[in-house]
Amino acid sequence: MSELTRDEVVSVVHPVDDATVAEIIATGATRTDLAMACAFVAQEAHTHEAREVPVGPMGQVISILERVGARPLRGSPLGEAGSTLE
Repeated sequence: MSELTRDEVVSVVHPVDDATVAEIIATGATRTDLAMACAFVAQEAHTHEAREVPVGPMGQVISILERVGARPLRGSPLGEAGSTLE
């Protein structure tokens, strides 16, 4: 498991302040969790459909992003559906 850094969070989420970055890092989320959370939030924003938030670190990150009104700068750092191929 790799720890997220401030730069990684700031590079994919906007607007985000230092307290929110610290809260996201404190969830223990991995880079993959952050990518999946960003994709989840972006999909909800795109479709305007609320979905059940997953449990675990990814779900915690989703809840934080939704609570503070932050949006991913891009759908997912890993591309559509987690793939780096486009």
